Amino acid sequence: MEDNGQTIFTHCTKTNVIPLKLSVVIPAYNESESIGETLLQLYKKLQEANIPHEILVVNDNSKDQTLEVLSILQMEIPSLVVHTNAGPNGFGYAVRYGLERFSGECVAIMMADLSDSPDDLLRFYHQMIKDGSDCVFGTRWSKGGKVVDYPPHKLWLNRLFNNLVRMLFGIKYNDVTNAFKLYRRETIEGIKPFLSPHFNLTVEIPLKAIIRGYTYSVLPNIWVNRKHGVSNLKIKEMGSRYFFILLYCLIEKSFSQGDFKKK
Repeated sequence: MEDNGQTIFTHCTKTNVIPLKLSVVIPAYNESESIGETLLQLYKKLQEANIPHEILVVNDNSKDQTLEVLSILQMEIPSLVVHTNAGPNGFGYAVRYGLERFSGECVAIMMADLSDSPDDLLRFYHQMIKDGSDCVFGTRWSKGGKVVDYPPHKLWLNRLFNNLVRMLFGIKYNDVTNAFKLYRRETIEGIKPFLSPHFNLTVEIPLKAIIRGYTYSVLPNIWVNRKHGVSNLKIKEMGSRYFFILLYCLIEKSFSQGDFKKK
C-alpha cells in the first residue's frame, strides 16, 4: 500500500537483527494512583522479553504523591529513570523534556494511566527491528485495533480531526492523534525542534516524520480508558493548538521545497 512514497503496514527496507535499546518516555502529572501499576506491568513485560531498555518518567511538577510513589518504585525497577520537569509544564513540555534525555536507540511515548498496552509495545519494537522502519505508528481504528470506554464526544472529534489530516496531507494513516508511537533516535533528532507545549505534540511529531520522508509501519493497538483520576486533556483549550500545529506542518509540506527532508 503506497502512501506519498511511503509504504505502510508492510514496509520492509532492511533487516536488523541487533537488539535496540528501547527507551519509554512517560509523562506523569498527578498520576499517583495509576503510575505504580503501569510501570510494574511494563517492566515485567520488557524483562520477560529480554529487551534492553530504560523507563524514563517525567514527573511534570505533580501536586499529588506521584514523585513519592516513583521514588519507591525505583527500588523495585532498576531500569526506572525519574526526572522532574519544574516548568514550563504541560503534556508536550514533559514529553519534550524526556525526548532530550533518553538514552536508547529507539524511543516510545506511552501514557502513565495504563491506557496503552505493554504487549503492543513489544509488537511495535519487534516490527521496527524486523522491517527497519524509522517509526512505528499505532492505530486504534483499523482491523485489530480497539478502544474500551472511549468517551463518545471525544470519539466524534477524534474521527473528524483525523479525517481532516488525511485529506489535507494525502495520507492513509488514520490515527495521527494517537500518542502511542515508536521512533528511532535518528528520527527524533531529524524532526527537531518541537513547537508544541501540550497534547498537540502528538500531531506534530508523526506529521513532521511523514513530511520529512521518514519511513513508517502501522500496527493496530488497543486503548483502554483510565481506571483512576481524570484526563488532563481539555478539548476546548486544545482545539486552536491542534489547528495551529496542523497549519504549521501543512506550510512545511507545501512551501519548504524539501529543505527538511531526511538525508
